[in-house]
Amino acid sequence: MDFNQFFEILYNNILDSSYLEIIAVIFGLLSVWFAKKENILVFPTGIVSVLIYVYICFFAKLYADMGINFVYFVMSIYGWYMWSRKDEKKKVLPISFCSVKEHIINIVMFVFFFIVLSYVLKNYTDSNVPIWDSLTTAIFIVGMWLMALKKIENWIAWIIGDIISIPLYFYKGLVFTSLQFTIFLIIAVLGYIEWKKKFEEGRQIA
Repeated sequence: MDFNQFFEILYNNILDSSYLEIIAVIFGLLSVWFAKKENILVFPTGIVSVLIYVYICFFAKLYADMGINFVYFVMSIYGWYMWSRKDEKKKVLPISFCSVKEHIINIVMFVFFFIVLSYVLKNYTDSNVPIWDSLTTAIFIVGMWLMALKKIENWIAWIIGDIISIPLYFYKGLVFTSLQFTIFLIIAVLGYIEWKKKFEEGRQIA
């Protein structure tokens, strides 16, 4: 595929996108940007994006995608609560790394969602990329969970998921979405660097 074909497909993808989908993409990008800045607006903007995708997927009869976006919605509510609450010293949840126990929980969670999703997609849908689709979704679910807990490893999950998603959506002919995940990848790398820096600064102050 040459550059002319690439931009032609991208242009057609954008033309084929509904206003709702464009709004969902904009709010999705805003959500990732706010996450990078450790700003609680990551959750309300993310909620707007996923709820629009729930609506779009329902009428497109993409029920698996609708279900996953609903999971993202629930985790966003939980994350909003976690980032808002304060301890007895009136301090909000700090940025931190996962403990060994938390790493084990994350791995178990990833394996569980991957097995369940791949089984469902293989046996109850006509997906031609059930393994890759299950892989990215399981990674992103764990990433959402880690973000809700302000764990730096959430960015590693997003980076890995984005790297897989870019060629996946490109392969499916969704160049616009592939480009969106490229932007997500850049912000995720910057987010990891910024959160790690904030963690080190907080440790020096303590």
